[in-house]
Amino acid sequence: MSIRLQGIGMTSSRTRERMLLRLQKQGIIDERVLDAMRHIPRHIFVDEALASRAYEDSALPIGYAQTISRPFTVAKMTEILLSSQPHSVLEIGTGSGYQTAILATTIDHVYTVERIFSLQQRARERVAELGLRNVRFKHDDGQTGWVQHAPYDAILVAAASPEIPAALLQQLAINGRLIMPTGEGTHQVLSLVVRTSDGFEQQNLSTASFVPLVHGVKR
Repeated sequence: MSIRLQGIGMTSSRTRERMLLRLQKQGIIDERVLDAMRHIPRHIFVDEALASRAYEDSALPIGYAQTISRPFTVAKMTEILLSSQPHSVLEIGTGSGYQTAILATTIDHVYTVERIFSLQQRARERVAELGLRNVRFKHDDGQTGWVQHAPYDAILVAAASPEIPAALLQQLAINGRLIMPTGEGTHQVLSLVVRTSDGFEQQNLSTASFVPLVHGVKR
């Protein structure tokens, strides 16, 4: 998939390249993921005061007790989903919009749900500034998904829950993949679920650290 990205200058290009080298050393090999992260400027998705830290491999605060995931986490989750060649993806937890933008450069149709309206509005503006036109946004409780556009080839959840919400599993297409952190507090693992014609197959991939998946919506 090829999308023309607008509004991207040379700011932080060197630090972005260092980030890419680090990701490759950490095992990220999908060129689509690396190319997306080369062209999407992470620094525009954080507050100006944190821009100098944007390409560190760390999560950063974005307000409302939420964070932008570390670059490796974004890259790994995207790489796992892309291995099944999805055409549509549902993202739960738009947050800053950075993961959204990475998905939008690699997958044809992106549907993203955010429960905090202010975060969603900022993310929408940033994604629009980049010229990405294949993203649809919804302000809602992410645990209910977005039934209108289901089934999805892939679902990415950027918040942790003790169990995977049943509504999300039902919105996954046959052979589709869902990736999300499961567990609570410091006891989280990144889980991958594949829907088969007979049901669901789940495996735990690695330890994880995400904000919790919360019910309800907020202005």
